[in-house]
Amino acid sequence: MQEGMGRLVNIIARTILSILGVIAGYQLAQYLSSSSWWPTSALIWDMAMWGFVIMIPALLGYLLAPLFVRGIARIGIIFERSLQTFAWQDLFVAILGLIIGLIVANLLAMPLSSIPNLGFYLAILLNVVLGYVGLILFLKRKDEIISMWSSFELLRDRLHLKGKKMRDEFNHDSIKLLDTSALIDGRILDIARVGFIEGVMCIPGFVLLELQAIADSTDPLRRAKGRRGMEVVEELQKLPNFKLEILEQPLKELKVDTVDEGLIELAKKLKAKIITTDYNLNKIASIQGLDVLNVNDLANALKPVLIPGETLEVDVIKEGKEPNQGVAYLTDGTMLVVEDGEKYIGKRVEVVITSLLQTSAGRMIFGRVRRVTG
Repeated sequence: MQEGMGRLVNIIARTILSILGVIAGYQLAQYLSSSSWWPTSALIWDMAMWGFVIMIPALLGYLLAPLFVRGIARIGIIFERSLQTFAWQDLFVAILGLIIGLIVANLLAMPLSSIPNLGFYLAILLNVVLGYVGLILFLKRKDEIISMWSSFELLRDRLHLKGKKMRDEFNHDSIKLLDTSALIDGRILDIARVGFIEGVMCIPGFVLLELQAIADSTDPLRRAKGRRGMEVVEELQKLPNFKLEILEQPLKELKVDTVDEGLIELAKKLKAKIITTDYNLNKIASIQGLDVLNVNDLANALKPVLIPGETLEVDVIKEGKEPNQGVAYLTDGTMLVVEDGEKYIGKRVEVVITSLLQTSAGRMIFGRVRRVTG
């Protein structure tokens, strides 16, 4: 097998070197034919001289081919042995030096290639010489080159870490996840419209699916809420200078079953804040260390501040849960429980504030009737 392969390699080498010899002999004969001693008096002598000059290099190529193959094989063995003790840094530097040497050689060979007959050989010579020079020069300066490369790597790592840190800080501060309850509530649209929300607002795909399921409900109230939520999404997308993205993140990829669990896992993954009006989701997310922006908390923070002892006029409109209680509402929708107010239903009364109860679900005010005003 190896003997047959060696014979094939010899045939190929002899063919290639013979063809190169013919080309070299032709160019040499073309150059010598212009000399004064070249026999041009008789055509037969001229042709014989051409044949002789062409055949000599071709014959030399044919005869020297086996030596050339053995030399290449010996160089390959030496090269293979050298690679076994060659560090990868040395190999990298050597290849780099060879490439740079060949680039310089080809740049210098471009003007020399126009020289008749010799240009081609000068280009080959330049490639061999400068390629070797580049390889040796870089190997001798390998420590400096490796040190310079390490400096570049260190700088790149520093910039990468700095950029990653900045991205993490930016993501943590800017990404906000909208849940179903906040979209159905609708007040997030007004908050976004007046520019109180910064960064990127994201709606997970599973939240939209839940909205669609609510909108397709047979219950008229749930259907109206679902459609309201879809309309809020459309309006948010139309707002100028407001970034809204839909995250196609299935619950299966988050390895959870419910929308609330998906929001919590996605918030952990993106280091995002959750915008909601759901009291239970607010509590669970807070327990797990997530930042939650509750629209109800914001609305409560913007309500007028009332303190016990203040008076205000309200209309008692219905009875309360406890006996004799009446219920009224302030202009901002806050519930006011009036003690002994059941008998004043349908009347306008002046109420003295006795206590306040603040929760994430809203604010409740308790008071007692001072006098009837209408």
